Amino acid sequence: MVRLITHNLLACHAKGCTTNNFPLQFQDVSIELRETEFNADFIRGFLPRIEWAALVSAARQLGDTSLPAEQPEMVDDEFLQKLHHVLLEIHVEEGAMVCPNCKHVFPISNGIPNMLLAEHEIG
Repeated sequence: MVRLITHNLLACHAKGCTTNNFPLQFQDVSIELRETEFNADFIRGFLPRIEWAALVSAARQLGDTSLPAEQPEMVDDEFLQKLHHVLLEIHVEEGAMVCPNCKHVFPISNGIPNMLLAEHEIG
């Protein structure tokens, strides 16, 4: 399933697409909110791996404006809960992710992204 924790790790790998291939842009999506158990230690541990600007942009594309534009230096429980919500509770069920460089479309169906490339697109 496409959650923003996963989306933050995905880039386009189509043949010749080596720059400006991250983050993938959401297009024509439908989302579902699914509550998950909050684990502050997990979120705190994952925080250094996050591409912050990409996460904030993706969250805003999906209608969530709860995260600040800049990653805060001090993290409190309220911030961690907002981050937990954005990373783990927003599920993209249908739509597509589009490469900002080559415009390749990666469809999302039933919450599963199709990241496979055709033979001629593999570099």
